[in-house]
Amino acid sequence: MAKKTVWKVWLRRNLLTKDVENDFIAEVSTTGSTLRNEDIAARMVAARSELRMETILSILQSRDEIIREAIAQGSAVQDGCVRIAPRISGSWFGVNHSFDPAVHKITLDVSPSAEMRSTLETVGVEVLGEKDSGAFIGLVTDITTGKTDGAITPDEDIMVSGDKIKIVPEDEEGLGVFFVGVSGTETRVTRKLTENMPKKLVFRVPSLAPGSYTLKVVTRYSHGAQLLKDPRSIVYEFPLTLGNGTPHL
Repeated sequence: MAKKTVWKVWLRRNLLTKDVENDFIAEVSTTGSTLRNEDIAARMVAARSELRMETILSILQSRDEIIREAIAQGSAVQDGCVRIAPRISGSWFGVNHSFDPAVHKITLDVSPSAEMRSTLETVGVEVLGEKDSGAFIGLVTDITTGKTDGAITPDEDIMVSGDKIKIVPEDEEGLGVFFVGVSGTETRVTRKLTENMPKKLVFRVPSLAPGSYTLKVVTRYSHGAQLLKDPRSIVYEFPLTLGNGTPHL
């Protein structure tokens, strides 16, 4: 089958296999921002839809509400792109074991539909080479559970692996580790970092409300004793979740 589109990928060193020098993972080089309902509606209008953008956007938002309600009621949802199915993770000991939020997590399984699998068969891959070893966050590990899927435990330690993420100067205003909520509210980690190194940070997660957060590191670290003139923000590409949020898959 002829390939119609191409994903361009950078190769980044695999942080999970520290003893293997030549092990890389692929990172798709995205060509734009995440598509949201407004963007989808605009594309539909641009494709000469007879409906107005406001009407299309209202339909998309109503669809989202129906899907969320159906999933909350325990139904699976199948559309032309993905199948979303409810799932509860965690171990159960005995048939009389009740749901325990400390052990179990309400989450979702997301898998591509037959139509999406057919679309993916048309995608080619172009390897751009090794990604520039600039500052990045490559992996976040919940030290309590050992998980790396984005689920973290409040008031417990997490380990952040990457490069050039050391917080320096530690006491400078505006620098540090931040959890950014969906509303844009930022919560800074005020407790002293357990480890603060160029490739690894270990710190205690603040007491945050359940939900989804973006991890942001702000530092002037560059390399050695050389500091950047202006602070640099490094954002983890996957959301971190507390409580009943959905970990990235």
